[in-house]
Amino acid sequence: MLDRILLNAPVFLLIAVRCFALIMTLPLFSIRNVSRIAKVAFTGYLAYLIFPHVDFSVYMPYMGSDGTFSIEYILLLVGEGIIGILTGFYVTIIFAAFSSAGQFFAFQMGFSASEVYDALSQVENPLMGQFFNLVAMLIFLQNDWAVALFSRALLSSFDSLNAISIVLERERMIQFLLGGLTKLFADAFVISLPIMGTLLLISVTMGILSKAAPQMNLMSEGFPIMILVSFFVITVLFPQICDFFLHSFSSGFRNIEKLMELVGGGL
Repeated sequence: MLDRILLNAPVFLLIAVRCFALIMTLPLFSIRNVSRIAKVAFTGYLAYLIFPHVDFSVYMPYMGSDGTFSIEYILLLVGEGIIGILTGFYVTIIFAAFSSAGQFFAFQMGFSASEVYDALSQVENPLMGQFFNLVAMLIFLQNDWAVALFSRALLSSFDSLNAISIVLERERMIQFLLGGLTKLFADAFVISLPIMGTLLLISVTMGILSKAAPQMNLMSEGFPIMILVSFFVITVLFPQICDFFLHSFSSGFRNIEKLMELVGGGL
């Protein structure tokens, strides 16, 4: 196997570039706490496993027979890197929906000022956004979506997506990414809607009571009440939220698979 890799080193490098770009953009795998040496080692392991199952005959005309690097081969490397980045970016969009849902109602809860650095998303994030992001990551790992991404989705992407298909189907790729951004806000709104609606009713109720009895000073009691009610609603709806997380991952992976089928069928 190693002799075959050495004889086809340009092909192995193309596979490794896509795997490395995917790892560098995926949530959890791309955080700074993970050693770059571990990322490079994991990339080599993935490329080693995928190499026997990949047919790169479409790239052969662009590779020099004497093993020298040409401008065409450099462009192929760039294209493979773009494919890995786009795939990882779409998975990041799925996780961003859960984080955005926490940001939507964190302001109403009174947690808007409690933004700290989130190691998973690598941005400043309210506490509720971090909580939903952590729950989504645990569900992602527990249900073997990471294994499915690296074993099935990544392997099947080499059969349909390549640097040439990205150029030929660029409009479809742009629509796919824009659709993912639209789905991000829709999913975040669906997750946060019950909590936002409940907090809105509490705010209206306290406003009416404060007008009816100004001496009660309900504004000072409003934030503790909202925090307690928010956690109560999250606790009650937590099974449904987890089911929605699973549905979001399943829908996102189906969309990626559908894109690969469309792009592969159009070539």
